[in-house]
Amino acid sequence: MADIFDVIADGTRRDILQLLRERASDGEHGTSVSHIVTELGVSQPTVSKHLKVLREADLVTVREEGQHRFYSLSPAPLDAVDDWLVPFFDEDLLPVAAPASTLPEPAVAAADLVGRAAASAKHAWDNARKRFPGR
Repeated sequence: MADIFDVIADGTRRDILQLLRERASDGEHGTSVSHIVTELGVSQPTVSKHLKVLREADLVTVREEGQHRFYSLSPAPLDAVDDWLVPFFDEDLLPVAAPASTLPEPAVAAADLVGRAAASAKHAWDNARKRFPGR
């Protein structure tokens, strides 16, 4: 099984988990692959690839109805992340918080987009280097 931190490091997988969390809080009992594709604006093969990784990490469960698959969040594995992070937020160890960012929303959105693009480019580069070692 992949390290949980590797699994949640990918932005698309985090987006899928967030979507499933939001749908569950709205009372939905599973979200179809086509709904995830539509909401995230990524291809069906990409969503399926990420859902496979999330399934293997036990972060999502799947329910099949005929030819359709419905995915639900299974947050229990995230407890390990929570357990690891909690000690870093000991009140006595935290520095005094800096004032909240006053960036306008478009700047925040642009920064998020640039960060995702950089992460995607790094992932593509790393995969290319694995496929063509020594070049």
